[in-house]
Amino acid sequence: MDKFWDKNLEIKSELTEVIKIMEKRIKNSNKSIRNILLDMIYNSGKMLRPAFVILAGKFGEYDREKILPLAAAIEMLHMATLVHDDIIDNALIRRSKPTIQAEYGKDYAVFIGDFLFSESFLLLSDNITVSNLKKVSKVVSKICKGEIGQFESRHNIYITINDYLRRIAAKTAALFALSFYVGAYESKCDESLAKALGSIGYNIGMAFQIIDDILDYTGQEAVVGKPLGNDIKEGVFTLPLIYSLDKNKDKKILELLKKESYSDDDIQQIIEFVQQSGGIDKSKMLAQKYTEKAFDKISMLKDSPPKQVLIEVTGKLLYRNY
Repeated sequence: MDKFWDKNLEIKSELTEVIKIMEKRIKNSNKSIRNILLDMIYNSGKMLRPAFVILAGKFGEYDREKILPLAAAIEMLHMATLVHDDIIDNALIRRSKPTIQAEYGKDYAVFIGDFLFSESFLLLSDNITVSNLKKVSKVVSKICKGEIGQFESRHNIYITINDYLRRIAAKTAALFALSFYVGAYESKCDESLAKALGSIGYNIGMAFQIIDDILDYTGQEAVVGKPLGNDIKEGVFTLPLIYSLDKNKDKKILELLKKESYSDDDIQQIIEFVQQSGGIDKSKMLAQKYTEKAFDKISMLKDSPPKQVLIEVTGKLLYRNY
């Protein structure tokens, strides 16, 4: 597990139990599947989504016997989307390690992603209301639509800021929002509080993804855990580039972007163009707006220990370099 939760030992302890639940779910699976998934589980990054389920649950009548399996199901759902995302993007590295499709092939990766989806919904069916199970299904549908939209818009130099925002709302913010909402609702929070926490999750998710996309141009590979310019290489144009093109219609860059594949030198030229055209600064401003919205909504919650944790975590998450 990532060191992100080292100063929140209560959450970290619960996440350790979430990992144990996931281990148990795959215990009786095929040996090859088990080994691949254990490696993925142990390299599970910040585990934000299950942590948000847990944290939101603490605003209500927290029942760890119910919430922890729910958190595990949400994390397995997220893992499934990552596996399939890496296949679509032909990604070779994630979190500084080879992706499943890079190490075992795309066929195997498809099966692993499908297995995770099935285990996630089996676990959800035992720990969630029918109405929320429908919400989970709708979010999975949104994620798929977001991925399809991203795939169809590759190498599209005319993609708009609104196109981009709709895409990240589907791909990232929807699952953040769901994690908060479901954790609260299943802990018997009233509907207004559950929706407020869901809205906080949405704004955190939007800011988080914009920051992630900025780091694709400015981060350090050893820290970020994947090659810089990875999105560009796949023809995925994100906010810093969209802003830069909106401001500067550089003919050389436009012709470069129309190519079906890019060399390392091409990618470096595009990164330098974005860095010099102000796209990164404008992206940071928009990320800051979503961050402020999240904090404004958090400030309206009643004072409580979980609110304080939420303030600390949001600040740490949205002011970061990895």
